[in-house]
Amino acid sequence: MLYFVTIFGKILYSEAMNAQKKRRAADKVSLFSIGFKLIGSIILIVGICLFVMITIVSKLVKNDLRIESETNILEVNERLATEVEYTLGITRSESMIFMQALIGMEAGGTAARSTAQDITELYFEQNPQVAALFFVLPGKMDNLLVNEHFFQMRDIEPSQAESYRENNRKTLNRAAWGETVLLNAAPLFLSSTPLVAFFFPYHNGAAAVLFSPSNLEASFNYGINQSCLINDTGDILIHADYEQVRTGTNIAEDAFIQLIREDQEQSKQTEYIENGKKFFKAFTKLNLGGCTVITSIEEDIVFEQINATSRRYRYLTGAVLCISMLFIWFFAKSISVPLKTLTVMARIIEGGNFEKVKLNPKGRDEIGLLTASFQRMCRALGIFGRFTNRQIAIKAMRSEIKPGGLPKHATVFFSDIRNFTAESERFTKTFGDEASDRIVRWLNDYLTRMIECVEKTGGVVDKFIGDAVMAHWGTAYTSGSPQEDAFNCVKAALMMRQALYEMNKNRTGNDSDNPPIRIGCGINTGVVTAGQIGSDIRMEYTVIGDPVNLASRIEALNKPLGTDILITEDTWNMVKRYFLTEEMPAVTVKGKEEPVRIFAVVNFAGINQGPQTLTDVRRLLGIKAPDITKIDVNADEKKYKIGAAG
Repeated sequence: MLYFVTIFGKILYSEAMNAQKKRRAADKVSLFSIGFKLIGSIILIVGICLFVMITIVSKLVKNDLRIESETNILEVNERLATEVEYTLGITRSESMIFMQALIGMEAGGTAARSTAQDITELYFEQNPQVAALFFVLPGKMDNLLVNEHFFQMRDIEPSQAESYRENNRKTLNRAAWGETVLLNAAPLFLSSTPLVAFFFPYHNGAAAVLFSPSNLEASFNYGINQSCLINDTGDILIHADYEQVRTGTNIAEDAFIQLIREDQEQSKQTEYIENGKKFFKAFTKLNLGGCTVITSIEEDIVFEQINATSRRYRYLTGAVLCISMLFIWFFAKSISVPLKTLTVMARIIEGGNFEKVKLNPKGRDEIGLLTASFQRMCRALGIFGRFTNRQIAIKAMRSEIKPGGLPKHATVFFSDIRNFTAESERFTKTFGDEASDRIVRWLNDYLTRMIECVEKTGGVVDKFIGDAVMAHWGTAYTSGSPQEDAFNCVKAALMMRQALYEMNKNRTGNDSDNPPIRIGCGINTGVVTAGQIGSDIRMEYTVIGDPVNLASRIEALNKPLGTDILITEDTWNMVKRYFLTEEMPAVTVKGKEEPVRIFAVVNFAGINQGPQTLTDVRRLLGIKAPDITKIDVNADEKKYKIGAAG
């Protein structure tokens, strides 16, 4: 072994000497290079080398295990949060559909009421976890529907459901005013399973679903992590230890809960010390009822096995470590610490966070030069990341995006600034040589807000075409289904409307430096071809196909139709339950035989705030209602013509 170490040291020393002659003074390798240090250290501690390596490996494994545990606990927490939001969303959606059908039936005669009873029985049969459903519509009805089978199975008196409703009239009133509230009902019913009361707005009134989140219990009890769901007042709704749910435990005064409320982040992983013990904790704030999912695990549990192994190694090597302490210190300072830092920074780069890499090169040996080169590479990657889609680049780097095209059921979005050419000319006339810089700053401010709306809803910004933006959902990554992707796309367009409204509040048409911006958005859903398109020199991830062309053409119809967001019938069919829309005249698009139905998006469905009709949208955005009969059907190179809906 000593022979090979000596040969290896000679090779390293030779390379270091050659490097001294070839490099400039700033890049020269020190006489005492890493190879020379390694040889000297090995010669001095050859007898204890194996023991030292065991210690180093143990530390590295523990560090890796820590990083893995932190990542895992956040992933578990976010997955639980997604599952809770999905369960609550499905529960609310199915309840609203059922209530809507029930209201329609009860308006009829005896036969309709009989059908209503059948629908009620079918609803509880398909939703056995629902204990009761009650809703209040001002001036119309105050209904209470009880799943008697649910109560009988748990030996609970069904009449308690009515008592619970009467005791929570104030909560129903809060829901009628637009709040979403979740309460722990298990203590009041003395239930052997969790019971959650879900209050939410419904048509100008309110509704509440009393249900057992039994499908979530298994997820919250899985593994060695401890997870719980709390509402906005700190009541525990779901917990691995059901006793805390049954007794109605409230943890609002817990120090960690206070930290969560003060933290502005939606989801976060952190280390926390409680009662002298260190925990890995993660939380995700939900968008329903101010609820929060909390997941934690004690550090000692994570490191239990590695700690036991480390103790055994310490017993065996304690005496040797005392002798070699000084050598290990210098070795760690000169090699291990920089290499660990580079390893951590490499993982950060793999995650696409180039700006977070901060290194301070020390020394002039190989590691010092590598650290300096690493830092320069990170700066270059950070600059490069601004000229391409970072998330797509990261996925391609991880081989998550393969070369070639794939069919994707996606939703495609185009937007364009109204009268951009005229605004550009006004910039030029007003500012002369400074016009270009001012136009770019004006556009960048606008695009920054638009990109945030796309990325917050899981979309991919494909490209900027001058002042136009192209984005798509359901391609590189999806929210779960084409319907959810379509919903997120329309949601992003409404977020853009709100962002532009806020941005334009303090702007006037006479503001030559920062004029208001109005846009038109076109959205279409269909099967597109997605992939890396280009050459060996340059390529980009994009989508092509007829749905893309149609989305672009639909966007151009906003100006003549006096709208800001238009969606095609294909998109409308997927999201019509969630948004208020108004159908516009059908359009015959070049290349299509049948007219295309299009719809103007007004607002989210079931929301009393904001516009409720297209007239309200036009009034809000200052759009003049057009005269459809005077639109030039041959405009825009005859790409469309206005006709009657078919």
